[in-house]
Amino acid sequence: MREVAERAGVAMSSVSRVLSGHPDVSPAMSEKVMRAVEELDYQPDILAQSLRRRETLSVGVVVGDISNPLMAEIATGVESTLHTNGYSMLLTNSLGDPLLEAAHIALLSQRRVDGLVISVLDETHPALLAKLHELEIPVVLLDRNAPPEIPVSRVLSDHRSGMKAAGLHLLGLGHRLIGLISGAAVRPALERRFGLEDAFAAFGLPPTYTADEGVFSVEHGAAAMRRLLDRPEPPTAIIAGGNQLMLGALRVVSERGLTLGRDLSFVGCDDVAVTDLFQPPVAVLRRDNNAMGRTAADLLLARLRDDAPPSDVLLPTEFVARPSCAPP
Repeated sequence: MREVAERAGVAMSSVSRVLSGHPDVSPAMSEKVMRAVEELDYQPDILAQSLRRRETLSVGVVVGDISNPLMAEIATGVESTLHTNGYSMLLTNSLGDPLLEAAHIALLSQRRVDGLVISVLDETHPALLAKLHELEIPVVLLDRNAPPEIPVSRVLSDHRSGMKAAGLHLLGLGHRLIGLISGAAVRPALERRFGLEDAFAAFGLPPTYTADEGVFSVEHGAAAMRRLLDRPEPPTAIIAGGNQLMLGALRVVSERGLTLGRDLSFVGCDDVAVTDLFQPPVAVLRRDNNAMGRTAADLLLARLRDDAPPSDVLLPTEFVARPSCAPP
């Protein structure tokens, strides 16, 4: 900065005002300083600035599997909003390992990020809860529950109403034996199951569905699909409660030469590309994943800039009927 001041023939305080965007700077002064900055290829020391400001203008984002299209779309929404507001994003991928997730949270905290956006793998994992208790920075959880004593904001999807609509559609077509391929016992899986039970209750029927629970993975989706189809009395309709589960289930549909809407009715979750490309097109529970990311960033920025209290935002889901569903 001293060299810039000497090159421009101005005081160091003038250089500081120009580079910080101070309003009390004349156009001539700004032009003189910026010409010297360009000639010297001067770049401010971001680390030094962050130590002085006590903020790094960076946000950590922790996801379990960035190869999942859902996570990629959410991360894109987070980054776009942060970038517009002058923040950078540091992204970590926990590879489905809760211990690695806890380690990533600790690492980002050590790197002095101003806040965190986290998609929790296991809502009850001791290592994760311990790290969340220790944090002194704002945290936003993506579609997860947290103990009330941990002050986090949350962006939630209304899975229950979307799944109820899907269940009502299948029951209205005449299905009574329904299979549900479900992931880990975290908020989305629990809410979807409640929604399906709501649909049976609305018809005045006992909940005659079979759930196959596991992890949110392609492998579990395929294995659960095989188990459901191989039952002595297989379901006439199957719901895959997650986009990775849906991919695994559709793989088995192709392997066995089944035609959706004729041999089996099928509903997936999240309107990823395969739902339109598969023939016939697949009925889905749809939500705006990019909007979830943008909303998470907005909640975090409100806490960083306005000292807003933790809060929740519930985003809608909708059932999109397609030819993969037909009477049994």
